[in-house]
Amino acid sequence: MSPSSFSSLPIDIVLEILARAPKLSYATLSCVSKNFRRLLRSPEIHKIRSLLRRDSLFICLVSETDAQWFTLRRAENNPTENHFVSIDVAFPCQTEQEPSVVAIGPEIFFICGSFYPSSTMWVLDSRTGTFRQGPSSRAARLYRSVGAVGSKLYVIGSYRDDEVHVESFDVKTQTWELAPVPEEQGWWWSSTVTVSLNRKVCALSFSNNAKCYDTRDGSCERLGLPKGERLWRSRTGAYVMNNVLYVYYARFGLMWYDSEMRLWRVVNGLSHLNKVRSVAMAEYYGKLAFLWEDDEVRISGEMKEVWCRMIALERSEGEVHGIAEAAQLLGSVPHAYRLQHCLSVSD
Repeated sequence: MSPSSFSSLPIDIVLEILARAPKLSYATLSCVSKNFRRLLRSPEIHKIRSLLRRDSLFICLVSETDAQWFTLRRAENNPTENHFVSIDVAFPCQTEQEPSVVAIGPEIFFICGSFYPSSTMWVLDSRTGTFRQGPSSRAARLYRSVGAVGSKLYVIGSYRDDEVHVESFDVKTQTWELAPVPEEQGWWWSSTVTVSLNRKVCALSFSNNAKCYDTRDGSCERLGLPKGERLWRSRTGAYVMNNVLYVYYARFGLMWYDSEMRLWRVVNGLSHLNKVRSVAMAEYYGKLAFLWEDDEVRISGEMKEVWCRMIALERSEGEVHGIAEAAQLLGSVPHAYRLQHCLSVSD
C-alpha cells in the first residue's frame, strides 16, 4: 500500500496501525511523509501504545557490591497508573564489573570491556527476561563510549596500541563491522553519560565538555556543556528525545541544547521541580520520565525513596516548554544504592 492510499484511511485506523508497529521502525516511517512524522509524535499514538502496554522503563540502581533492577510499566486497563516492580536480572558475566548498557527496541545490550579488554556482548530480551550471548566483536578492546544510532550500536574503544577505533553492531543483521576511525584520537575517555544526537555519538564528562563522533565519516567536534556546575556523578542525567538533548543540573534545572544556535537554554515552566542530585531520565509514552532519589527522606535510617514525574515537552519558536504531572512515589531502596541506568524499552 502506497503512503497516499494508506493516508486516505480514517485517522483512527491509521493511528491503530502505526501504534502496533515496532518503535524501532519509527525513524524510518517518519521519513515517509510529514504527516507520518506528525502522527508518530502525536499524543494520540502514545495513548494507544499505553493501552497496549508496549513501552516500559528498565531502571538499575547499584551499590559497591550489587545491582538491583526494576521495571516501570503501565497497569493493565489503566493508562494513567504505573507499577514500579523489582525484577531479577542475573548478569551472566561475573568478571565484568561495569558493562556499558544500551537498549534498542525490546533488547538490552551489555557491552563488556570496562576494566579488561573484551570482545564479549550479552543481550537481555526484556519480553522474556532471558540472556543470550551475542556475537563477539572483531577484537578485544577497552570501551570508552557506547551509543545507539538507529538499529546500530557503536563502540568507541582502544586496543593494545591505545589507538581509538570504532566498531558497529547491526541489530538487524547481527554482524559487527569497522566504522570510520575518529579523526581526533587524544581526547576520548570513558564518559559519564553517552547519548546519540544527529547521528553522532556524544560522550559527556564531568569536566563540562562533550565529545561527539559522527558515525558517517568519523569527524569529531566538541560540545560545550553549561558552565557553572559539573555534570553530576549519575550516568542518567542526560537524554535525547525527538533529537533534542536534555541535561539536568541541580543548579539550573532541566536544560536543552539549541543545536541551531549552539546555545543551552532552560526548559520553561519547570521552576517547581525538586533540586536533586541523582536523577534518571528516559522517554515514556511520548513524555520525559524524570526520576530522582530523595536522600532526605530515610525510612528506618536505611532506605530512601524513589520518585517520578512525567513531563510533556513542547518546542516552538526557539523555546521548549515543559508541563509536569504530579510527583509519584515509586518505592524505596536501600540507601547505599544509586541510579545507574534508565532505559526506554519498547516492542
